[in-house]
Amino acid sequence: QVQLVESGGGLVQPGGSLRLSCAASGSIFLISTMGWYRQAPGNQRELVATITSGGFTNYADSVKGRFTIARDNAKNTVYLQMNSLKPEDTAVYTCKIDAKTTRWSFSLDYWGQGTQVTVSS
Repeated sequence: QVQLVESGGGLVQPGGSLRLSCAASGSIFLISTMGWYRQAPGNQRELVATITSGGFTNYADSVKGRFTIARDNAKNTVYLQMNSLKPEDTAVYTCKIDAKTTRWSFSLDYWGQGTQVTVSS
């Protein structure tokens, strides 16, 4: 019922920038929190950044000052601007939203398919 489509991943040199996008579609009544998570090989998935419907943001310490999360509520889209990328940022980045499909439904988590970000020279 809810689909998330991510884009913007790829290969970038250290110090470079990438912008990830995640567009939600389908039977969406309300989206509360939107966020990005990442998982590197051999590691557990970790939170990168989240943004509430009111615009409050939260970042992992490792990305503070380098990454910026933003959302466009009219487009049901969340973005992650990544600057000053480091090799340790290499991971599969996945978006997640907390959404209700009707006024009376519970809010559920919906995940994207993930997009690869590789930082290497």
